Amino acid sequence: MPMEPLPDLATLSLPDIARLLAEKKLPPVEQWNPDHCGDSEMRIARDGTWYHQGSPIGREAMVRLFSTILRREPDGSHVLVTPVEKLDIAVEDAPFVAVELKSEGEGPARALAFRLNTGDLIAAGPNHGLTLRETAEGPHPYLHVRGGMEALITRAVYYELMNLALEEEGGDRVGLWSNGAFFPLDGAP
Repeated sequence: MPMEPLPDLATLSLPDIARLLAEKKLPPVEQWNPDHCGDSEMRIARDGTWYHQGSPIGREAMVRLFSTILRREPDGSHVLVTPVEKLDIAVEDAPFVAVELKSEGEGPARALAFRLNTGDLIAAGPNHGLTLRETAEGPHPYLHVRGGMEALITRAVYYELMNLALEEEGGDRVGLWSNGAFFPLDGAP
């Protein structure tokens, strides 16, 4: 069965995105507790590329499908889970990558939406926070996706966010509002 084509984020309004998010039904992976079956021999690289046995998975639809059965375990590891099996999957940084941004409004009325490398759309807000972590390589921005899993925000999208924060928001802290929540982007707690 072919997967639905991905919508074009640039042509969607934020109400359209909210509707698409409400319509999306993911498998209830948090309710599935099968026995652990071993290692999937899969890995998600820091850049979001999925690998199986060392080779990139070239079929986008396959990656999108696998991403729907991905779950983060309480110990921080990741698994692919179905009702009958659970397989380990290695994740180098975050299991998703935020590759595109759409912003509407300004100040507390702003809404930010992101497209992930898997085609998923995520609207930043109280349930999908933005965080910035300082590392030896510099700041790494993340977006909460679901179930303790995050998307690493690409450098280009991070620069878009910072431009919005610096040019449009102003204020005491460098940060952005989205769907009623303020997210600091200055690295301060």
